[in-house]
Amino acid sequence: MRKNIVAGNWKMNKDHSEGARLTEEILGGLKERDVSCEVILFPAFTTLPSVIDAVKGSDLSVGAQNLYSEGEGAFTGEISAGMLKNLGCKYVLIGHSERRHIFGEDSAFLSKKLRIALDNGILPLFCVGELLEQREAGKAGEVVEKQLRDVLNGLDGDEMSSVTIAYEPVWAIGTGKTATASDAANMHLLIRGVIENIFGSKISQRIVIVYGGSVNPANAAELLSAPDIDGALVGGAALIADSFLEIIYASGR
Repeated sequence: MRKNIVAGNWKMNKDHSEGARLTEEILGGLKERDVSCEVILFPAFTTLPSVIDAVKGSDLSVGAQNLYSEGEGAFTGEISAGMLKNLGCKYVLIGHSERRHIFGEDSAFLSKKLRIALDNGILPLFCVGELLEQREAGKAGEVVEKQLRDVLNGLDGDEMSSVTIAYEPVWAIGTGKTATASDAANMHLLIRGVIENIFGSKISQRIVIVYGGSVNPANAAELLSAPDIDGALVGGAALIADSFLEIIYASGR
């Protein structure tokens, strides 16, 4: 059985001291309840060292919110996969809608980022999702399938086994709107079908697919109990220990 993942994307929030404090609060809550899911924290770059230090000796994993597509060089302001690996990052977010739509990252660039993460032993959490106008036009499945194929087609099966997929409908991120559990499950089923078509059923059944888009304690149980939803990528609710813990507790496996 696939193991659920609950990940907190802190975005541009929490400095190093605030991040360490939030991490300690989450760790404290996890000691009070048995959880079977993997918990990942994605702090800002400057907060990574304090969070990595805080999770030592625990089961929490830490990831970076971004990385650059090259190993080193004259790329002012960028961070390499090697730097993240040496710091202690296990995961990295790639293709988050804010990177796609605010910073203009296209599939060709995301493919390079995915490749360099894998080459450096960092596990990618690759995000896909449609805009509201694309869903209303009946093109949500088509958009998500293209995002998957454009970036994943160059991988082999072993490499794909190291990738986690996050479905995040762009219209539900930070808006308070959430896809229904049924809509989310249908998209997750489509994603698994695309993975099966490219890599075969063995790989597709192994891949973890999480949902992201205004996940909160009120809707987490319904979403996380739906078929083919293997966890959550949490935004705002991950910035408060109690709310993030409630989502973790709702994960169930």
